[in-house]
Amino acid sequence: QVQLAESGGGSVQAGDSLRLSCSASGATFNMLVMSFFRQPPGKDREFVAGLSLWDNTTDYADSLKGRFTISRDNAQKTVHLQMNSLKAEDTAVYYCAGHRYHGAVRTSPRQYDWWGQGTQVTVSS
Repeated sequence: QVQLAESGGGSVQAGDSLRLSCSASGATFNMLVMSFFRQPPGKDREFVAGLSLWDNTTDYADSLKGRFTISRDNAQKTVHLQMNSLKAEDTAVYYCAGHRYHGAVRTSPRQYDWWGQGTQVTVSS
């Protein structure tokens, strides 16, 4: 089993930056991709960004390219999500997720095997 733990959420003003982290533990040898999703109030969970742990390729939601960056710590299974120029519409619970499939980063939450508890990000305008 894999355990994922997010950290770094909080309340900020529009235009500020925030950095989320996700640390993996347990049977992490099974996990090939780590991603962030988010769920705004009253909306479905949506893909934000993902990173392949075996070839370091990344993928982003089109609407977030240029503002959000996903990266990793090489020595550990920890990924970071740098969020810049935050907007009120970025307010959501942000989740870390992992899947075991080779190939491209999956963008559907149904294709993920493991999930963190989520961390709240609130952006005030």
